[in-house]
Amino acid sequence: MTTQAQLHCLCLLTLYLTTGYGQEGKFSGPLKPMEFSIFEGQEPSQPIFQFKANPPAVTFKLTGETDGIFQIQPDGLLYHNKSLDRETRAVHRLQVSALDAQGNTVEGPVPVTIEVKDINDNRPVFLQQHYEGSVRQNSRPGKPFIYVNATDLDDPATLNGQLIYQIIMQLPKVNNVMYFQINNQTGGISLTPQGSQELDPLKNPSYKLLVSVEDMGGLSEHSFTDSVHVDITVKENIWKPPEPVEIEENSTEPYPVKITQVQWNDPGALYSLVDKENTPRFPFSIDQKGDIYVTQPLDREEKDAYVFYAVARDEQGKSLSIPLKIQVKVKDINDNPPTCPSPVTVLEVQENEQIGSSIGTLTAHDMDEQDTINSVLEYRIVDQTPKVPQDGLFLVQEYSGILQLVVQLLRKWDTPQYNLTIEVSDKDFKTLCFVQINVIDINDQIPIFEKSDYGNLTFPEDTAVGSVILTIQATDADEPHTGSSKILYRITQGDSEGCLEIETDPQTNTGYIKLKKPLDFETVAIHNIVVQAENPEPLVPGVQYNASSSATFRLTVTDVNEAPQFFQQVSEAKVSEAVAKGTKVGNMTAKDPEGLDVSYSLRGDKRGWLRIDPATGEIFSVALLDREAESLYRVQVVATEVGGSYLSSTAQFHLTLMDVNDNPPRLVKEYTGLFFCYPKAPGSLIFEATDDDELTFRGRHFTFSLGSESLQKDWEVSKINGTHARLSTKHTGFEERVYNIPIRIGDGGRPPLERTVSLPVTFCKCVENRCFQPAARMPGIPPVGMAVGILLATFLVIGIILAVMFFRMKRDKGQHNAESAQASETKPLRN
Repeated sequence: MTTQAQLHCLCLLTLYLTTGYGQEGKFSGPLKPMEFSIFEGQEPSQPIFQFKANPPAVTFKLTGETDGIFQIQPDGLLYHNKSLDRETRAVHRLQVSALDAQGNTVEGPVPVTIEVKDINDNRPVFLQQHYEGSVRQNSRPGKPFIYVNATDLDDPATLNGQLIYQIIMQLPKVNNVMYFQINNQTGGISLTPQGSQELDPLKNPSYKLLVSVEDMGGLSEHSFTDSVHVDITVKENIWKPPEPVEIEENSTEPYPVKITQVQWNDPGALYSLVDKENTPRFPFSIDQKGDIYVTQPLDREEKDAYVFYAVARDEQGKSLSIPLKIQVKVKDINDNPPTCPSPVTVLEVQENEQIGSSIGTLTAHDMDEQDTINSVLEYRIVDQTPKVPQDGLFLVQEYSGILQLVVQLLRKWDTPQYNLTIEVSDKDFKTLCFVQINVIDINDQIPIFEKSDYGNLTFPEDTAVGSVILTIQATDADEPHTGSSKILYRITQGDSEGCLEIETDPQTNTGYIKLKKPLDFETVAIHNIVVQAENPEPLVPGVQYNASSSATFRLTVTDVNEAPQFFQQVSEAKVSEAVAKGTKVGNMTAKDPEGLDVSYSLRGDKRGWLRIDPATGEIFSVALLDREAESLYRVQVVATEVGGSYLSSTAQFHLTLMDVNDNPPRLVKEYTGLFFCYPKAPGSLIFEATDDDELTFRGRHFTFSLGSESLQKDWEVSKINGTHARLSTKHTGFEERVYNIPIRIGDGGRPPLERTVSLPVTFCKCVENRCFQPAARMPGIPPVGMAVGILLATFLVIGIILAVMFFRMKRDKGQHNAESAQASETKPLRN
């Protein structure tokens, strides 16, 4: 082989390993349109493709956007003699022609397109050397108030041109709290929630940020960065709630009327009002200057105050900050006359009432605002009917409306009723109210029971509450349907538990004794009840209640068998999940009201963890407990009386299991598809661990190491934080295969636990940062020969089936024809 031929083969080998490749993956062939992709920055004199000439062509010609970089040899070898630069030209469009010995074109020209693929050879650069911005205090967190921008000449469609922004430093940094944040994609700087709440221009009027930008999406150790200073001035917030507004009701001035205003920190805000009270009529509006108007007259008696909110939004409808509270008070005017409590107010006065005694009160109302001059009422008697024995028997206090007897004692036989007309007035209005005063008989008769002893009553203790157990009756000789004859009953003895109550029929004075609370044989079996009958009106001097106004009866309560009663319906206990079998974990007891013995059992012990002593109610563990299976274990305790009717009741037992370190660490998921590109510089992979024990306030703190010391020359495990670690290679001398790397993970608990897990890592060739395997190596895909054999066998089976079906159809047709011929021979002829 000649030296030139050896060089040609070497070039093709270099081409195969490092440089451009055609769309068909071949490196030599006939003259036809081709496309190639070549990484920029490669060494010059790199071959691209070997075109083959067909006679009479003997040489080739290259034209187009060669830029002095691309050349073609007479034998058709296309190559570049300088390094490519994607930022200078991303695509070169060339034409290749085949020429004969006389230089005539015999084939072509055909287009050859060369795409220059990007490498990360340009650092990002900020568009400005220094940025300045301002922000109002209490601005909405997350809304950018300034943007920083950087450019990178690398391809933005690749990782090389993907930029990530971050804030490196904030000065001053009060209490180690970041007041500012940056969108790592757009470079928009905004306030954090803490910054929105705590920024104060009086304390720190300005801040300085150091912002960096990094290419490669911040995912590579070989990325480029740039940084810039950002000076931020903090301005006072003018988005503040206005002072409360006071509006006079029923104003006659033209509407709408401006009452207050709000203003956002920057121009362009869109304002609106929000009525959170959902009032039927919302008489307020706001314009886009922030001026707030009342749109119609207000009525204080309809609603005396309004609270609503002003909202500022941006052009996208997003709220710029918290809404402002607007408070409006409706100022009262005297626009309501006094009103009487009822068409006629009825009062009673006894005929022996002393002079100066209060008869009752006339309470008129005014809907105007209370405790103002508009609602101050004055009372005056303007007429008394009849005027016997004289006029002016009564007096009304000017401001309280209290009526008094002022001249002499009244006598019912003079007149049983007086009618008064009383004028009630405020500073602008007057109203007449009417009062009827009935003169009633004096209370000189006491109630008398129809019988003093109502005998013995017997009821079981489970008698329903509300049941009437006795009807009693007393009478009073005073004037009917007055306070002197009305009877009220009350129990004075024998019901210390408050089990009974008495309702009175106001028309007949009949008393109904009812159960107010359940009877209890075990507490009190016999009640000796004393009932007293009294009037709501006081007795006249010299008259007293005596034995005739009281009655007795004996209430006997009979026993009813009741279920045991727990001292508490829910019992809670805590134990370690590692307690030994047979450990006492709790206790529940119940008492039978009849004094019978109680037997205990469990219900709902679905895991079979517990047992209960049937005699004492003590609860013990009978199996190993597991907090990870169930941290709060709930069962029912059943208490059953022994003997009697075997009644039972239930209560809840809740057992909280406290965690112990009994679960070794494990990988947080099954890691598949981990790979390193082969061959490649040393790289790293990140993995995460967890365990099933309870997470403490300190979090998890795992330790990571290689599971075998023999691997330390090839691999390294480094801890990132308490749950994450990085697996790194120490060299590039690995084979193209799968490595199962044992990783030892410890939890440092008490007791300490560890587990060795396996991480499968594949070394493989990569195409565009993805692991590439030829299709022939993929499991489950047959080779071409086998696929052809399967196809032929399929066709053969189908052919056999069709042949059998055709043969059977032909045979059936022959039999049918023979039968038809035979039938025609025996069938008689017809005319």
